[in-house]
Amino acid sequence: MELTPVLRSEWLKIRTLRSLPGALLALFAATVAFSAIAGVSDASDPGFDPLFASLSGVIPGQIAAVSFGAVAVSSEFHQGALRLSLAAVPRRGRWFAAKAAVIAVPAFLVGLVTALAALLAARAGLGPAAVGLSTGEQVRGVVGCGLYLMLMALFAAGIAALLRSGVATLSLLVPFILVVSFVIGDATGTVADFLPDKAGQLVLRETYDGTLGPWSGLAVTALWTAAALLAGAWRLRRRDA
Repeated sequence: MELTPVLRSEWLKIRTLRSLPGALLALFAATVAFSAIAGVSDASDPGFDPLFASLSGVIPGQIAAVSFGAVAVSSEFHQGALRLSLAAVPRRGRWFAAKAAVIAVPAFLVGLVTALAALLAARAGLGPAAVGLSTGEQVRGVVGCGLYLMLMALFAAGIAALLRSGVATLSLLVPFILVVSFVIGDATGTVADFLPDKAGQLVLRETYDGTLGPWSGLAVTALWTAAALLAGAWRLRRRDA
């Protein structure tokens, strides 16, 4: 089967599984809400980063992006859905590539819209504290945010294919992102800069120290994502549906 009809069928699954559009809506709502709250925070701290404050809603909001990627893949492992998918598309690599594509595109587009709305909401609260942000920095933050959320959704998709379970994937990634990553960061210093979430979040900062910069940090996240997708594809090829 050609790739185009496979993409169309996988996109139909994304649209019709209620939890998936709901996850994208939650991504938008949570990110914008938390960024708006951050916009009224105290900007007098010498280490205050107005770009990161404006986009800080991504930290809790990314859980919805992770859920989107994990559920999009793990839903195939319920009630024999994967058998039907592979009966229609016997080439597992092509099917998994189509699945990754229909996860990536909406996650990126919603991520862009979310980042722009979060930036505008936070800037309204920050007032003069946000005046120093250049147009280039804001564009980099918005585009980088969209790419980061897309990569995290794909990272979760790869892990879900590897573990063959959405619950196991979320049980692993949510505590890691919200707790473990910060604990490791405090304990190990610059080593934490190479964790998938920490590295990618550098693109959300106006100023940054350490080995990685905004785009190199995002490249590190992309490498983690590629590794997860390859591991998921390997497991898909090795195991029966």
